[in-house]
Amino acid sequence: MKLTHTKAVFLMVAVTLMWSIAGVITRHLEHARSFEVTFWRSFFTVLSLLVILPFFQGRVVFARIRRGGWPLWLSGICWSVMFTAFMVALTLTSVANVLVTMAIGPLLTALIARVFIGHRIPLRTWLAILVAGAGIASMYGAQMERDQLAGTLVALLVPLAGGINWTITQRAHAQGQNVDLVPAVLVGAVLSSIATLPLAMPLRASAHDIGLLALLGLVQLAIPCALAVMCARVLKAPEIALLALLEVIFGIVLAWFGADEVPGQTVLAGGALVIGALVANELLGWRQRA
Repeated sequence: MKLTHTKAVFLMVAVTLMWSIAGVITRHLEHARSFEVTFWRSFFTVLSLLVILPFFQGRVVFARIRRGGWPLWLSGICWSVMFTAFMVALTLTSVANVLVTMAIGPLLTALIARVFIGHRIPLRTWLAILVAGAGIASMYGAQMERDQLAGTLVALLVPLAGGINWTITQRAHAQGQNVDLVPAVLVGAVLSSIATLPLAMPLRASAHDIGLLALLGLVQLAIPCALAVMCARVLKAPEIALLALLEVIFGIVLAWFGADEVPGQTVLAGGALVIGALVANELLGWRQRA
């Protein structure tokens, strides 16, 4: 499939909409909780990718996994942490808390890349980090008063693992080793399934729950991950970073109207600071490069 720029933009919007359904669907589960939710979603992601990957990349994709070396497996470990922490966090705190915390990913990635591979951070990004940090700190302070901090701390593992993942792939690329992120997603889903199965026992999910979690594995993770890689070949990094923020908006709105989960004022205010800082940083960087 050859994408024009306009088609890639609309496809990326559709990708963020698919990503955003996890929160509202999780709220309609009957019996599955915590690690069992993670296990079933990762399990169905594996099954989906075993069909999708050969369709998009041919059977050579499995050879790439065997020859991927340490960067691909480290990337897979990072994906497994992201998959597990995201779903566990959704069972511990509100959808809005999880999504706003995840939104700091680009700024946290910049800090990790600065420490480990020496990437320079421009002044605008330092300012964005400070503003976004203030937004997250205000959220954390309010949650400490209500004893709801655990879920947000677990959610923080998602952008942390994402930043490490990006840094690993960039360093491998600089050393002449290209990491194909889609097979790494498959590795991550396999590792997540294996790691969470013992913690999920005894399995309590109903047929209704398994149907919803199968939907998440296919529609919320496997398909959009494959499509996002296609979009990344056409869109510039700032465009993807800005469009990816739609997941936060879509996710909060879906949970609000689909599960009556009204976000608190502190979350909305902190989220506004985080998203505003990210948008300003990307737009300024885009303008400077232009």
